[in-house]
Amino acid sequence: MKSEDTPFVGGPLDGRVLPVLLGPTGHPPKVYRVPVPDDAGGPPTVLVYRRVAAASGSRISLGARWQYDFDAEGDTGGGLKWPWSKPGAR
Repeated sequence: MKSEDTPFVGGPLDGRVLPVLLGPTGHPPKVYRVPVPDDAGGPPTVLVYRRVAAASGSRISLGARWQYDFDAEGDTGGGLKWPWSKPGAR
């Protein structure tokens, strides 16, 4: 499988660049979940990062096309959105 070094912005992974596996279309997943184990032995905390287009400078670069921004809200939103679904019916 192919991977791409992708920068993470915000949250505990701010400033890190991690290799992320690419899907069959050549894109990383839209949502990246990172489970963090609890020191007390409880359920792990899950950090949620959402894929956004990386800001490009004035020069054309072959660097990362995507970056992950920290989503402090967690797992709100996402999922499939059908045209016949009512807004807010989730």
